[in-house]
Amino acid sequence: MSADDTSGQIREIVVGISEAPTSQVAARRAVELAALAGARVHFVTAVERVTQERVGVATDVFVFDSLDLGRESVEKFVRSIDPDIEYTVTAVEGPPARVLLEVAEQVKADLIVVGNVRMQGLGRVLGSVGNEVLRSAPCSVLIVKTV
Repeated sequence: MSADDTSGQIREIVVGISEAPTSQVAARRAVELAALAGARVHFVTAVERVTQERVGVATDVFVFDSLDLGRESVEKFVRSIDPDIEYTVTAVEGPPARVLLEVAEQVKADLIVVGNVRMQGLGRVLGSVGNEVLRSAPCSVLIVKTV
């Protein structure tokens, strides 16, 4: 529930997603929760450093941007699970935890969903996306057991 909402309803869910199978497990769980709650899911992918690649074919030049490629990859995943929910797909440059927290603030998220990758062993000491989100989130956080 967002800071402005005392009803306890979940309306906005932010989930971090990449090509990693573990993040896709967390995304599927976010979709399940959204379907039950009638919430919107904001699929967010973080691109650490934006790059562009130019490819020339005959007289045509195509520019591939890592943000666009990240967004397209997430959209492909979302279409593959065919969610019957309202959703958005966003690709943002920056570290994953910071990006998730910023988007959660922007959309007034009620819940952030992340996987538990690197939440054990050295990752617990050195930090992980889940740990950082958990420490700084403006809302509730669900850590999905993915491994």
